[in-house]
Amino acid sequence: MPTDELEGYRTTIREKLDELGYTGGSLIEDFERWEAQARVPVDQVLSVLSDLISEARDRVTASMYPFSHEGMEPEGVSAVPFSAYCDYPTRKVLLNLDFPYTRFSLKHLATHEVFPGHLVHMNIREKAVAAGTMPLDGAQVVTSSASSALFEGIADNGMFFLDWVNGPEDELGVALQRLRSAMRCNAAWMMHAQGMTLDEIVPVVAETALQDPVTARSRLAFLNHDLRAPFVYAYYGGDMAVHAVWKTVAPEERKAFFDYIYGNMHTPNTLAKYWKPA
Repeated sequence: MPTDELEGYRTTIREKLDELGYTGGSLIEDFERWEAQARVPVDQVLSVLSDLISEARDRVTASMYPFSHEGMEPEGVSAVPFSAYCDYPTRKVLLNLDFPYTRFSLKHLATHEVFPGHLVHMNIREKAVAAGTMPLDGAQVVTSSASSALFEGIADNGMFFLDWVNGPEDELGVALQRLRSAMRCNAAWMMHAQGMTLDEIVPVVAETALQDPVTARSRLAFLNHDLRAPFVYAYYGGDMAVHAVWKTVAPEERKAFFDYIYGNMHTPNTLAKYWKPA
């Protein structure tokens, strides 16, 4: 991603830290002070995530689709190449407890993996395919599919869909999420196109993305994973593609938009090209 795009996210983080009262030091110093107090203790992470999933379900049911009958149970795992994984068949969210989490990052995962993200998306698609109202390819979520970016983009915009971005701490979290997602794209380019080693990449990512080197290295482990590595561009590209269209959707058009984006196969280009409110 271009430097000015990355700096835009860092500027937003600086502004939100100021609003939250974390001032007087450098960006990294003030950010580290905020992050330390925002971090959820490891022994509380699963229960906090469970509570956030429940609240997200209530919000989905109130404003999008009736999903009070569905749910997912968080389960801790370690030594895996992801932070969280929606295990749809077992209705479990596998959460990597090797990583630190803030309340915002858990809120993001609740909306990304479950409501209104992957669980809702896959459940709607599964029922539509079974009913014969959607072609079989509607059930596919694979790395070879051009719709993968939309699958991830819908999930990454879950907090926006639910009107659940509340105040400067969440706004900081959104900017941080996008900064780190963009830097993972850059890291993939450095590794696979420029031939740089992880030892060379980690310091660059850590400094730019406001991340300690140990965590940055762990988060980049998936770049060598055969299945998950191709997804790296789907996250950031999908987030941006969905959000660009979402910003044009008026409140009274939201129901039509949700039916359009959840109920049709799309690429980032077709989403923008063919979305028209009913």
